[in-house]
Amino acid sequence: MRIPTAKDNGPVKVQQPRKFITYADPGHAWVKVSRFLLRKLGIENKITSYSYQRGDYVYLEEDCDFETFYDAMSKAGKTIQIVSRHTDKQSKIRSYEPFKSKEGI
Repeated sequence: MRIPTAKDNGPVKVQQPRKFITYADPGHAWVKVSRFLLRKLGIENKITSYSYQRGDYVYLEEDCDFETFYDAMSKAGKTIQIVSRHTDKQSKIRSYEPFKSKEGI
């Protein structure tokens, strides 16, 4: 069997992974995700108050909430790439407001 080429079917689209930034301090880490994406994935109401929010972004805590996000992205057929940022001091993310879902408001 011959493998189809771009010439046969038009341009071949290769999905690029979406990049997300992980912010880490000596005690914990969070992944920055837009609230819009959480809504689109249908998981905004599954995120705990262990995550933080600021503006249109949610900083998902590394243990439970990031796993919820990762599983939802996988089920949607999306791949992700993590870019890490680390500080040896306490992260300012800890001073952000604890996450609260805006669903139903």
